[in-house]
Parts: sequence; C-alpha cells; structure tokens
Amino acid sequence: MKIGLLKEEKIPADKRVVLTPMQCKILKASYPDVELVVQSSDIRCFSDDQYISEGINVVHDISDCDVLLGIKEIPKELLLPHKTYFYFSHTIKKQPHNRDLLIKMLQLKINMVDYEVLKNQKGERLLGFGRYAGIVGTYNGFLTYGLKSGKYKLKAAHQCNDRIEMEAEFKKIVLNDEKIIITGNGRVGKGIMEIMKKSGVKQVSIDEFLNQTFSEAVFVHLNTMDYNERIDGSLSDKYEFYSHPELYKSSFPKFAKSGDIFIAGHYFAIGSPYLFTRDDAKSDDFNLKVVADISCDTDGPVASTIRSSTIADPIYGYDRISELEVPFKKDDAIAVMAVGNLPCELPKDASEDFGNEFLEKIIPSLINGDQEHIISNATICSQGDLTPKFEYLRDYIKGN
Repeated sequence: MKIGLLKEEKIPADKRVVLTPMQCKILKASYPDVELVVQSSDIRCFSDDQYISEGINVVHDISDCDVLLGIKEIPKELLLPHKTYFYFSHTIKKQPHNRDLLIKMLQLKINMVDYEVLKNQKGERLLGFGRYAGIVGTYNGFLTYGLKSGKYKLKAAHQCNDRIEMEAEFKKIVLNDEKIIITGNGRVGKGIMEIMKKSGVKQVSIDEFLNQTFSEAVFVHLNTMDYNERIDGSLSDKYEFYSHPELYKSSFPKFAKSGDIFIAGHYFAIGSPYLFTRDDAKSDDFNLKVVADISCDTDGPVASTIRSSTIADPIYGYDRISELEVPFKKDDAIAVMAVGNLPCELPKDASEDFGNEFLEKIIPSLINGDQEHIISNATICSQGDLTPKFEYLRDYIKGN
C-alpha cells in the first residue's frame, strides 16, 4: 500500500494536514511495508524540509498512490480515478455546493471515505477538529470582549506560532465581575473547558450564576436541558426533548439577562427551540455584550449570528433593535465572533491533535483490515455507486 498526504488546494488556503512530520515517521516505523509520501506544498503549516528531515519523501506527483489523505474538499478537476480518498467532503447533508463533487467521484469510481462519519461501535465520531474549534473560539471570545470593552488587547490566535504562545496572552486579560455563559459538551465543549481552566475564571452553579453577584469574573457551563423546558410547565425529560423538541421552549433568556459573554459550543438539532430569537434580544433585560458563536449556525439558534465571519475579520456588531449589522464597538451592539474555520488559526496544534487520533483509531483498520467496518461504514461511494448506507443521497446527485 502506498499512502500520500495531499497538498490542500481549496481556496482560501488551509494550512492543516492529516499527519505531522513526526507522525509520518511513527507510521513508517510501525508499518515498514507501507510506503508514505507527502505532496509538496508551500502553504502547509509544516514545510517540505521538515518532512524530509524525518525521512519522508516529498513529491509532486501522487498519481501512483493507492490512498490519498486530505483535509478539505478536493477540487473536482484534480481528482484521480480509482483512488481511495479520505477528506471532509461536506456532502452527507446534501450540501448543494458539493453536489458536482460527489457526481465526479462517482464518475471516476473513487472510494470516498469521509472523516465526519468515521465512528466506533457506539456510533461516536472518531475524528474531528471540534476540540480546537472550542479552544480557539473561546480564546477569540476573550479577545472580542477585550476589544469591545476597551479593557485589554490580545494577539490574534493566527498570529501566534502555537497554542503555547496563544495561552501566554492570557496574562493580558483584565476582568472584573463579568459573567460568562458556556454551552456545549462534546469535542467543542471539551476544548472550551480547557481554555476556561487556563483562564482562571471561577465556575459557579446555575443558581449562583442567576441569583448572586460576584466581585470576580465567573462562568456557568450549561447542558442542553439547562436551557430548554416544557412549554406546558411539566417536568422536562431529555429523551423526550430529543424525540419531540416541539414540546419545548428555550429558557436561555434568563441566562442572557445575567450574562455578559456567551461562548456557544452546543450542537443544534433541526427542530429544537432557538436559544434566543431576534425578539428576545430586543428585551430591555437582554444583557449580552459579546457572543462567541463557535457553532456558527447562521440566522438560526443564536439570533445575533447573522453571518459567518473570517479569520482576517472575525468580529462584527449586531444591533438588537434594527436587527442589522453595525460596527461592533457601537454602544448597544452585540459583538459577534462567528469564524467558521477556527482550527485553521492554530494549524500546527490542530493537525497534531487530529493526526494522533488518525494514527490510533484509523490507520490500524486501513492497513491491517477493517474488521470493525469503521472505514467501510464511512465510505460514501465506491466503484462508481453510492454505498448502501448513503443511498439516501441518490436524489441529491439526481438534483432533486
């Protein structure tokens, strides 16, 4: 088997990579019969020379590889027939902009394995960049508050060499009695909590958050059922909520009444109540000054997220009354950070984290046989047709 690490070709450029130079060295040592090459790249967060110094061949032509590993979607004109590709295809939710990409993979009889659906026997995702989305998004929340309040100024995460340099910026943070709301568990939530622990901000209970004042900054970490309640006032049940969200309403506004900063890392299921609506935000009781929306569902559950933002220009303002975008420093505006590709701000750290999981959880199945069907269950198309698990995409490729 010959494996190739692809150069990222999608625009805007993505500096991440599936395996770092050291991880490539480990793979070669662990599986000496496997040939591994890296496609030359001038934008990758690790240079060609760094791979070469670890004994990895850097090439321009990867057409003789059996398996090709990328991060973002491959431009369809660069796809090679009859290969096995691993990358985030963004097709499994029938995304309109990638329909032609899936059609092209079918035409070229490509085996397409999507990282997003690589799962264990319990149905839990094995890979993802969510942890680093949480890490960078939380840092950006503090950065945004510093600029909004005028209390301090942090270096942008993408201007830091790595996570260590980013976390060194924490010493500049100046907080008084701010209250911070956090949603999300999963990978994103874990990343958020890593940064909150580094920040030194004290965690408090829901009751304390809602009913007490503090002489220091505090935060509360909310679970799904902490901000959803039965419409009829009866006892809430999370399993009922998951199956019948229409019976529930959001109780998030009571937290927005007390909070200053909201770091949103939750997963939003279609049909669930919005955390806060545009009308909720117009209330005189609505107190949020900063929303760091890591989930970044535009025009959805977090009303102030009216568009995604970019790494180069990460913050915009939302006017609660006019519902329009305004300068974020405007007095009554909510400062919104809604960058959609947060892990790209720390590409080295995010790549290392992803690569460790790929080496541990996927490579053995790829090389030694897919006994647990981890890879086959994540294969969207093979030999010119959709696999049975992804047959539901048939109408998508037909344009229906």
